[in-house]
This record gives sequence, structure tokens and C-alpha cells, in this order.
Amino acid sequence: MWQNAIEDAVAKTRNNIKRFGDLFPHVSQQGIYELNPNTDWTNGFWSGLLWLCYEYTGEPQFKEAADRTVAGMRRRMDVKEVLAHHDIGFLYSLSAKAAWILTGDEGTRELTIQAADKLMERWREQGQYLQAWGPVGDEQEGGRIIIDCLMNLPLLYWAAELTGDERYRHAAIQQADKSRRYLVRGDDSSYHTFFFNQETGEPIGGATHQGFTNGSTWTRGQAWGIYGFALSYRYTRDPLYLDTSKRLARFFIDHLPEDLVAYWDFNAPQQPGTPRDSSASAIAAAGLLELLLHLPADDSDRHELEQAVIRSLASLVERYSTMDDPDAEGLLNHGSYHVRGNLSLDDYMIWGDYFYLEALLRLERGIPGYWYERAAGDHE
Repeated sequence: MWQNAIEDAVAKTRNNIKRFGDLFPHVSQQGIYELNPNTDWTNGFWSGLLWLCYEYTGEPQFKEAADRTVAGMRRRMDVKEVLAHHDIGFLYSLSAKAAWILTGDEGTRELTIQAADKLMERWREQGQYLQAWGPVGDEQEGGRIIIDCLMNLPLLYWAAELTGDERYRHAAIQQADKSRRYLVRGDDSSYHTFFFNQETGEPIGGATHQGFTNGSTWTRGQAWGIYGFALSYRYTRDPLYLDTSKRLARFFIDHLPEDLVAYWDFNAPQQPGTPRDSSASAIAAAGLLELLLHLPADDSDRHELEQAVIRSLASLVERYSTMDDPDAEGLLNHGSYHVRGNLSLDDYMIWGDYFYLEALLRLERGIPGYWYERAAGDHE
């Protein structure tokens, strides 16, 4: 099943190279991907898909297309208004850093370090956090951190390792610690966002931007937490991060519906007509596979987590994938972008496609994506 799903994903990505040209897919409307000229936070996922396909097949057309996306990311570095957010790790880890990991091209290494510097511009010294959105002092967005940012921290950890500059690592650890303390609740659920006083750094309170309510658990956010804390553990070996990842994973699994693919929010009514978010389950699957790499063989939760990720991924393949539609642009049906904003419900999400293929390749081939360096000598 995994092999067939991978081959289907590769074939669709191959077809999409011609369809998309030099544009980037974002989310779809009625099965057709919206395309943009590298202006959204999601564009790195298309680049990452291309690099995954190249790593799996070795076909030059995937590398050529991926190289063009990296060239686009190089041009984007000089356009301030499309980098005014914290998702620089999503953009450059899966494009420039992926190119560095797979090819060893020095230019992509330098571009990735530039991206880490750009992310550091969002560091707020007074509060010791990375501000998610908006400029310094912004009345609405100032002081906000969000759980998604955990997936941008590998860019900073990596930059610290490559350059020896501990500023990057300090910022990443402080952000992970604040996320653990303020975004993760006592019952192992999570807030989407949390606010701090911009002048004093004092905590104000948790909220949501895309979840059901301020006190609910947005499933994609919970999935970002599973994966993000596991990656912070990989880079730091702090056992608190590993424990937090596992706790979030247990909550995620324990609150899934019968078919093991998440609704958009764990507190939303689980009933016919309530939107699912297949992308949340794809992220969680990839994150669980990272988490399992670090759990000892005798861990009491290991078997349950292993079985959960296999069953959930199988459900994505069998019930949510587009394997029965060779002309489909996306890989996963029934994703949701911003339910409360009524944006792209029950459609393709490019990040859902990326994490779906990453999870499949992790399970079948041990290809882990581009969040960290591989063993020495892995460059071509």
C-alpha cells in the first residue's frame, strides 16, 4: 500500500510541474490549486515535494523544477513584505536547505543562513520570543507567539550548528520553552496562540486564530506541536521536549474519530458536515514517525504510538487520498485551511500533500524530509 501511494504521489507531482510552471500552489478551490508567484507562507511545501520526489526517483526533472523554486526563494529574500512573518523556516528549510542537504551547493547553504538571519529579525529581546506576525509594536499582532513556529525553529538550530553562532540556538530554545510553558495546557491539549506584554514580556493569555474557540484545540496546531517538540528534542536532547511531544501525540490519538483522521478542531462537533482536516493527520503522522525515532524500545507508549501512526496513515491512503483519480492536482482530499474564516474547506492543502508524502517516505524508505542534516557524506 505504501509503495503504491508513493508512486501515485510522485506521478501527480510530475504532472503538476507542467501545470504549475513557475508558480506555487497554495490551497485549492473545487479541486483546482490556487497558484501564486511565491508570495505566500506555503510556497516551501511545493519545493519540498519536488525535492522528496527527486530524492526518491533521481529523475532530473524533479531537481530542475526544485532548483527553479530555490531561485525564486533567492529573489524573494529581497522582498520585505512577503517575509514579514515567522514562517521563514517553512519556506527555506524545504527549499534552500533541502537543496544543500541533497546537493551540497554552497550557494544554497548561504541562502539558508540568510533565511535564519531573516527569522531572527522577529526576535523580541524584551520578551524573549519570536513574534509570529506583524511589525514591532503592532497593536493587534505584537506579543503573539503561535504553535506553528515550532516547525520554524529547526532553521535556527541548523544555523547554529553550521555557523557556531549560539544566538540562533538561544532564540530557538527560548521559543520552544515558552511554547511548552504557555501553549501546552495541563491536559496535554494546546492553544493555537499566546500573547505577551510587548513592553514587559509578561504573559497575558492564550487565544486562537484558526481554532473553534480560544479554549479549544485546533488539530493542526496540536500536530505542529507533536512534530515541533520532537525536532527540538533532536537538536537539544532536552527530555522535556520529548515528553511534551509524546503527551501531545497521546492527546491527538485519543481524540480521533473512528476513521482516525482528524476533524479541524477537537472541540468542534464531531458530526456529519463538520469539516475534517486531513492535513493535520498527515503532519501528525510525520511527527509521530520522528518521535518514534527517539523513544527507547521499552517505552510503555511505543507500541500504541506505532500502531496509531500506521492505522492513521493507512486511513489517509485508503479513504482520503486521490489515488482513484489520476488527474487530481492534490494528493489528499478533505483538508481545511481556515474554517472560521470560511477559507478552503474540504479541499487540497499543499502542506497536507507535502507531509503526506514525507510520512510515506519516512515509513517506506527512511527519507525524513529536510528539517535536519543527514549523516556525513550524504551530499551528492
